[in-house]
Amino acid sequence: MEAGTETLASAPGAPVDETLLPPRPDLSRFMMTAGFMLTPTRFLDSCHRRCGDYFTLRPAADRLLVVTADPAAVKQVFTGDPDLLYAGEGNVTLAPILGPASTLLLDGREHLRHRRLLLPPFHGERMRKYGDVMAEAAERQIATWPRGQRFAVLPSMQAITLEVIMRAVFGFEDAGRRERIGAPLRELLDMVGSRGRVLALALTAGRSGPRSPWARFAEARRRADVLLYEEIRARRADQSTAAGAESDDVFSLLLAARDEDGRPLSDDELRDELMTLLVAGHETTATALTWALERLVRTPAVLRRLLAEQGENGDAYLDAVVKETLRLRPVVPAVVRRLQAPKQFGGWELPAGVNIAPSIYLLHRRPDLYADPLAFRPERFLSDPPGTYEWIPFGGGVRRCLGASFAMFEMKAVLRAALGSVRLREAPGLRSEGTTRRAITFAPTRGGRVTVDAA
Repeated sequence: MEAGTETLASAPGAPVDETLLPPRPDLSRFMMTAGFMLTPTRFLDSCHRRCGDYFTLRPAADRLLVVTADPAAVKQVFTGDPDLLYAGEGNVTLAPILGPASTLLLDGREHLRHRRLLLPPFHGERMRKYGDVMAEAAERQIATWPRGQRFAVLPSMQAITLEVIMRAVFGFEDAGRRERIGAPLRELLDMVGSRGRVLALALTAGRSGPRSPWARFAEARRRADVLLYEEIRARRADQSTAAGAESDDVFSLLLAARDEDGRPLSDDELRDELMTLLVAGHETTATALTWALERLVRTPAVLRRLLAEQGENGDAYLDAVVKETLRLRPVVPAVVRRLQAPKQFGGWELPAGVNIAPSIYLLHRRPDLYADPLAFRPERFLSDPPGTYEWIPFGGGVRRCLGASFAMFEMKAVLRAALGSVRLREAPGLRSEGTTRRAITFAPTRGGRVTVDAA
């Protein structure tokens, strides 16, 4: 999934006359940063109420961003010239985790080169063959759920999606090998797994010393990198064998892939793309699944209709439930593009160097696009599905998330397993959970608390 508005970077350049930009909320730079990191959805809602469909944020001297909820701007961004709308430069603050050669941080020809090499493993029959892996991982984890007591489902969803991505990407069928690589990656993500930790990292970025959160993060990343590079070297050696050449996991396919000039991905490029697949393909889907279960138990009519459909081996309403979850609770809040030349959006002439950020969260809650927008109503995707530029949880255009189909497929596989293994207890009076930041995602504040009974 695409990165969100935490990526507020703007490269240094000529000073921008901010009086010509959309209105800016009356907040200090610290309050902008803290508001977005600590209470992200309330912050966005407040800015939208104060300023309208376009507002400007400058939480730091070198960060300038125009957020918009205008559907026309969404279409402009997704159909615009990618050589004039750089997503990689907009996502630059993801570099500490993903690395500079991640597809999410590349632009121009290099982005297209990486995208072409990464796309084939996640589509068609090659993707669908992972269905049994998804169901097996889900059923094993669901079997451990406590019966008759409320618990947070997010850790289980993280365990399922991490196993799936480790088996699909690395081809690791051995649990010990999955743990060896997965544990340091999980540690790395947990270091940005709460609002306080995210804020602490932001405030200590680049600082060394044993008490620096940033220094501890850098050391955890180094440990994960050692294992990744060891695996890359071992798999390159294995590619020369008959068994290695016939492997069809994503890692093996990337090792064998060549661009139009016959060039493979380098070790550094492989490391960054593997980290991107592991982080983005694991944490985002786990969060989306958690939101789906959180919404289902608090909306009994939807849960009952979904169970009835599953009893008839249907799939249309399940698909609508997944889409409505991603509408109402998008796991990343926005897409970001850095302007390489002046461009007009909604009557505002934005100069080069400014980031334009269509807000997924705000767009999905527009009452002119979605009747009763705060209600969880999957049937809206059956009777009157939104347009291409009105439902954008995976971004759009040439930068649309490579793993979108994989994520949707996995969400449906895991939800089917849950509905078939346990009985979700309805909780219509249970308060809806708020939103907090976890790494690059917007997650439920209490981890998606649900209660299940034996099926």
